[in-house]
Amino acid sequence: MKKSLISLAFGSFAIGMTEFTMMGILPDIAKDLNIDIPTAGHLIAIYALGVVIGAPILVLFTAKYPPKKVLLSLMFLFLVFNGLFAVAPHYVTLMLTRFMAGLPHGAFFGVGSVVATRLADKGKEAQSIAVMFTGMTIANLLGVPLGTYLGHEYSWRMTYFLISLCGAATMLAIYFWLPALATSFQGKVVKQLNYFKSPLAWILIAMISVGTGGLFAWMSYIAPLMTEVAGLTSKELPIIMVLVGLGMVVGNLLGGKLADNTTPIKASILCFLSMAVCLLLVYFTIHIPYTAYFWAFVTGMISFTLGSPLQMVLIHSAKGYETIAAAGGQASFNLGNTFGAYFGGLPIVYGFAYNSPLLVGVILALGGVGIACYVAYSGILLPNEMAKKEEELCAVEC
Repeated sequence: MKKSLISLAFGSFAIGMTEFTMMGILPDIAKDLNIDIPTAGHLIAIYALGVVIGAPILVLFTAKYPPKKVLLSLMFLFLVFNGLFAVAPHYVTLMLTRFMAGLPHGAFFGVGSVVATRLADKGKEAQSIAVMFTGMTIANLLGVPLGTYLGHEYSWRMTYFLISLCGAATMLAIYFWLPALATSFQGKVVKQLNYFKSPLAWILIAMISVGTGGLFAWMSYIAPLMTEVAGLTSKELPIIMVLVGLGMVVGNLLGGKLADNTTPIKASILCFLSMAVCLLLVYFTIHIPYTAYFWAFVTGMISFTLGSPLQMVLIHSAKGYETIAAAGGQASFNLGNTFGAYFGGLPIVYGFAYNSPLLVGVILALGGVGIACYVAYSGILLPNEMAKKEEELCAVEC
């Protein structure tokens, strides 16, 4: 495995840890600040807002610079604002620093995805992106449980000091292991915004925002699903989360291979459809003893097969604008987080059981299937795929 790709995985690990650990230590933050948990939960939403706003803006401002310098700068922002979050004295400053910590998230994955494809061996571009995303899956497997433990047993502030140190480790890995690639962008930075003039761009944003909502309709309410419906105790939840993380590791690698062995859009259709079927099966069987452990692994695996195919779809859709397209994908992913959590929670508000968000997840995942099928079969050709077809045709004729 190339060290250059491992350096990107370091960043993915740090970002995954800062995003997902918050869900496990909300009670500790609420207790420390003397606020209720729903109020503390705004720290999750404000981070997602930072990702959505920061992804296109930071990509635009850094487009003309070499990617290595850009990635180092983004990780420096990550290090600083997570460090400030760890020492922020009250709720307002925590909200501000949490928002700022979210800004480099989408831009890092946008730039990193394009760099990964440039570093990849021919025909293994999606697998290279999967290596980068492996860091995030390992964060869910190991980093989040560790951060949650530190937050419970010592201090949540110690958790975010550790996350800040992960940012520093990423900077060192990028500095020593990532080659100094030249910028692939030529021309005026503002021209990057031309990507959003394409109807296809908005169709793909809708596909990711709706389809990945299925994942978060399940993930957002996994704790009460396991305790109230599956009948597990709170002490068994860490085992469930480890199985989910392990499934994500496996699924991420499978998704990379799938996207390289077929077209990314067809891989996305298969992944969204598999997610819908899986969530439906969980809905009908989660009450059966011991199936919860099996479904935790399988659902985590299926849900994270989507990462690499979706990034490749975005990159293929944006010849000349690959970085901003990939960064927009991360913004869309966080919109999916918001949609899944909100719509998944509505049945619970109206008195339905804690497995009802799974049905919402099925509907959202099927929405992703429908939009992806439209892209694949309506005659819309992704620009880079069209260019690839022309090259293949030329090679045959010659």
